[in-house]
Amino acid sequence: MRTVAISPLTVVVSGATGLIGTVLVSRLRAQGHTVRRLVRQVRSVQPGDIVWDPSRDTLDVRALAGSDAIVHLAGSPIAVRWTEVRKREIRASRLRSTELIARSVAALDVKPRVMLSGSAVGYYGDRGDELLNERSAPGVDFLGSLAREWEAATAPITDAGVRVVLLRTGIVLSTQGGALAKLLPPFHLGLGGPIGSGRQWMSWIALDDQVRAMEHALFTDSMQGPVNLSAPNPVTNAEFVTTLGRVLGRPALLPLPAFAVELLYGEMARATILAGQRAVPAALVSAGFTFRWPKLEDALRSVTAERG
Repeated sequence: MRTVAISPLTVVVSGATGLIGTVLVSRLRAQGHTVRRLVRQVRSVQPGDIVWDPSRDTLDVRALAGSDAIVHLAGSPIAVRWTEVRKREIRASRLRSTELIARSVAALDVKPRVMLSGSAVGYYGDRGDELLNERSAPGVDFLGSLAREWEAATAPITDAGVRVVLLRTGIVLSTQGGALAKLLPPFHLGLGGPIGSGRQWMSWIALDDQVRAMEHALFTDSMQGPVNLSAPNPVTNAEFVTTLGRVLGRPALLPLPAFAVELLYGEMARATILAGQRAVPAALVSAGFTFRWPKLEDALRSVTAERG
């Protein structure tokens, strides 16, 4: 493994106002890097931002000139009830934006050194107790097919000689958004408990480690291709809620039946909340990354303490 010397970079970031992007942008700027956000709405433009519109296939290629790295995190939220229209929107938001960036980067005379592109452990589909690393086969459900196409859309960038890292992200632990933020209110009321059977695996990662791992990928030139961004100790849903209850000092005994979740969210529930992946970060560990929060209880105590 070889890590390149860390010098100030110019980094273009899509999805910069999301849960992960907000923290990443703040941390990169604090370290002296120049960050240029890709934004859709002109009224939200700040100095240095780049306006784009993937739905209209518009991005000024010249605005990407001089960038050292691109971090692509944009995409419509998945944690909603899926209709056929919604599924098409989810798919289009990822493929169109990735294809637009890929074509734009390939057209540059001087290309960035690296691109980090979003993906998810949903790539593997619902695999029961199978231990999954980056060489495991993709799933055949909607999320598995979507992630496979999403990752494949970066091919023109790889073909252009740019190092591409595919971020197969797990459940990101934060009180500011995502699954944990949704679980906290019922747990504080004493209404927490396992969801469905509780046997489904949860591949999780603390937000702090998520962003640190992305920084590691930016500067470690041996990292290329798919990387599971998940802690080395995945847990079942039952273990997750028991641990969360212990951290919060609340009971975790009230189960949420599978049929109730399906009634609320339909196919999305079956593919995400009631499904699971037991993914391990083999590529990340091989690249020399050290987790600050490898154990769930420590991670939850840190995250919930930050909430105050």
